[in-house]
Amino acid sequence: MQKSLLKQISSPKELRLLNQKDLPQLAQELREFIINIVATKEGHLGASLGVVELTIALHYVFNTPIDELIWDVGHQAYGHKILTGRQENFHTNREFEGISGFPKRNESIYDAFGVGHSSTSISAALGMAIASQLKGENKQHIAVIGDASIASGMAFEGLNHAGVTDANLLVILNDNAIGIDPSVGALKQYLTNVKKGTQKQDNIFEALNFDYSGPIDGHDLGILISELERLKTVKGPKLLHVITTKGKGLKQAEVDQVKYHAPGRFDAKTGDLQIKTSTIQAPKYQDVFGHTIVELAKQNKNIVGITPAMPTGSSLKYMMEEIPDRAFDVGIAEQHAVTLAAGMAIQGLIPFCNIYSTFLQRAYDQIIHDVAIQKLPVIFCLDRAGLVGEDGATHHGVFDLSYLRCIPNLIIFAPRNEIELRNIMYTAQLGLEYPMAIRYPRGRGVTIDWKQPFSKIEIGRGLALKKGNKLAILSIGAIAKNVTEAIENLSVSHYDMRFVKPLDENLLHNIFKTYNTVITIEDNSLMGGFGSAVLEFATINNYKNTIKTIGIPDSFIEHGSVNKLQESVGLDVKSLIAIFSSFLK
Repeated sequence: MQKSLLKQISSPKELRLLNQKDLPQLAQELREFIINIVATKEGHLGASLGVVELTIALHYVFNTPIDELIWDVGHQAYGHKILTGRQENFHTNREFEGISGFPKRNESIYDAFGVGHSSTSISAALGMAIASQLKGENKQHIAVIGDASIASGMAFEGLNHAGVTDANLLVILNDNAIGIDPSVGALKQYLTNVKKGTQKQDNIFEALNFDYSGPIDGHDLGILISELERLKTVKGPKLLHVITTKGKGLKQAEVDQVKYHAPGRFDAKTGDLQIKTSTIQAPKYQDVFGHTIVELAKQNKNIVGITPAMPTGSSLKYMMEEIPDRAFDVGIAEQHAVTLAAGMAIQGLIPFCNIYSTFLQRAYDQIIHDVAIQKLPVIFCLDRAGLVGEDGATHHGVFDLSYLRCIPNLIIFAPRNEIELRNIMYTAQLGLEYPMAIRYPRGRGVTIDWKQPFSKIEIGRGLALKKGNKLAILSIGAIAKNVTEAIENLSVSHYDMRFVKPLDENLLHNIFKTYNTVITIEDNSLMGGFGSAVLEFATINNYKNTIKTIGIPDSFIEHGSVNKLQESVGLDVKSLIAIFSSFLK
């Protein structure tokens, strides 16, 4: 029986002591280790399997952590984590109080830069390289970026600057033709032509003053190590084009790269996905959006759908399949997605721009300047709002109510269930004077029979869900489910305010005149969110009621299941019962 090499490695120092001929065995062990853990614990699979050889080669050739290695996004960094001292606790990956699913500076000195959103690696590595140059340090700076991420505007900004410096920067283009979904755009076609040897024009990276080499086989350790050793001696900005296969080493993951990006639980030996329960369940909010926009678009020829590289995650894929000429995946380009929608709105189209809440942060200037100032009726559908779970601080959508509420000319709505989501989408496409943001959570809703006939929602009107005494609870969005369960045996009133902007001021006047105590609840930051809006209303109107705000505290929430995270911030049913009951005593 072969002696395990992986078990001997607690850091890259041990890795660099191995004979090069033993590295293919290590690669095989590393792949099996990743597969076995992710099969039972879940997580991102395909991206890390695709860069096993590249990960080993980088740590074998470069003197990490002195040489600084940055992984773009970080989906592909599992092998890196395992080789840099986190093998023993890798089973806690993405679990509450376990290690993060992404590189994180306070977790390891080998995580040179914290990541979670794409296309930041080149700018960060260039900043480090320039700093090293200014300090007189002689070390390497390596950014590993995928072909989907390098097409983003920020990556191009980094390349554009790097090309006029003599900074010691190595960009490794990990080209596998897929991000989470297949890569799109003209750059993808260019890279395809380069691989085929049919590209007629000048090399785009050489035109940007990069020393370009490749493309080379990203699964051939000998070629990788040889080329990386050579590039260590080349000064200035350089780019190595590496061809890899996402999901390499697990047949199903190679064949269905979209599904096996983050496949959930599966059989480690066969690769077969765990059979889902046949129990009838409420739909995912993303699927309600996806099916509803198709339904509406068939009735209204002006509706278009836009997503920045998340057609599967947002479920815009249904429209892309049925009405492909009116559904657009624009790649990892949130700023472009928003302004593209603005241009379409000017021409009389009705754009539904579907962006995860955490990713819309990347297009904040465009929301203000290109949409809101011009009163363009773009409909922003903010998927993954609130606490999203295991992806952690970089992915929680807990700031949107705060960062959007201060923008004039913007309507903000949060449906408490799937029927409300359908109806607000229906209402929005009937015609708006202003842009609208609709924010809804990750995961399943609460309504089995969700496909009801459409009805129009009155803008700025809240609803009374339950009438009781003494206490009024005001919720916004899907967190209403927890409130409903918590007050089942309590004589309190519950209002679904629905709109954060405009607030239903008539309803609020009625509430403040009727109840001594008002409690607001949201799965958004307490700083500047829904509760703040209610506090402002009370101050402006000189109400002296007791007001309690419940939401996300002023700190970055780490990773874990949504239930665990809700417990940690007091948004779970048990915590809410305790809070509500304390005000009834």
